[in-house]
Amino acid sequence: MNAVGAVLTTGIYCRDDCPGRPHPANTTRYPSAAAAEAAGYRACHRCRPYRQEPITVADMPSLVCRGVQLIADGALDDATESRLAGRLGVSPRHLRRIFLQHAGVTPDQLARSRRAHFARRLLDDTDLRIADIAFAAGFGSVRQLNRVLADVFHGTPRELRARRRVTDRLQADGGLAIRLAHDKPLDFAAALRHLAARATPAVEAVSGACYRRTISIDHDPGMIEITQRSPTELLLLAHLPRLNGLIHHVHRARRIFALDDPAKTCGSWDPFEVGVYDIVRAGVPDATRARAILGDLASRFGAVVPGLAPAGLTRMFPQPDILAWADLDALPLPDTTIHTLRSFAQAAADELTNAQAEAVTAMTNTSRESW
Repeated sequence: MNAVGAVLTTGIYCRDDCPGRPHPANTTRYPSAAAAEAAGYRACHRCRPYRQEPITVADMPSLVCRGVQLIADGALDDATESRLAGRLGVSPRHLRRIFLQHAGVTPDQLARSRRAHFARRLLDDTDLRIADIAFAAGFGSVRQLNRVLADVFHGTPRELRARRRVTDRLQADGGLAIRLAHDKPLDFAAALRHLAARATPAVEAVSGACYRRTISIDHDPGMIEITQRSPTELLLLAHLPRLNGLIHHVHRARRIFALDDPAKTCGSWDPFEVGVYDIVRAGVPDATRARAILGDLASRFGAVVPGLAPAGLTRMFPQPDILAWADLDALPLPDTTIHTLRSFAQAAADELTNAQAEAVTAMTNTSRESW
């Protein structure tokens, strides 16, 4: 879970591999960086624990794991802890209690810590304007960014950026370069082989030592490229139509290589894609033929992405609302598989619609409270 040690005499918290060695009698353990921050400690300048995710889901109860994943996907961006508790089927009081017990923070505190850590990484690694960083990290305004960074890191965005090291800034030939740091060993070559065997043609491509795929940002096309930068870092190169919500796109990129849950095999950008893949594979046992059908599915019903054909990418993966009403009978699939696929797409589309409606309601209620 990325436990950290907080030093009573200095007011900082460190990773276990920090070169500093405080006296054990002066050190208190916290289950996560977010918990140490909630207790008033600030991140160490030497080991820079904000480069890791504030909490990973290994060795935690399933309810907390699901809650952390929903928060990472933006469940608290425009909603309350009560609404998150409802999605998880528990009371808000129970949700806060189990988060405090196992993660050391409430859900709201975790969401705040994630946004602060991500903003700090962008200040180190990029030359993005501070206003762009605020919205990329999920803050509602630059003023909110300033307030949270002052609480968590004891500095303004400009002061924190001035502290970055010469080697921090990532150089990239087009696109926005972002580190994907991880503590656990990762066999990157094996991960690429796994992804290549499951890749949807025209949507995903593995070439040499690079994984590429198209993504949809509010129905506009983008592309990500992931390579290995070092044994403990991957490099994400993101080509996006806009930066709003970048924190969630980076989380999904981490999920592709299961960086926050090493017990799992490499996954996918989108759980919906995983479900579609599993349904097709259940109806078509031959993996090569199943991939060809997925490619046909993308070519028929996925939005066209111009300009990326040299990278082997021409389509976005079809959206749930499109597949729910698409004419799937032309695909070489058993009737039962087509029925299952259509039902799954309809369920996913309904869930997305409900989530969007909840977000609009939450935003409306917030606006009314400010009247």
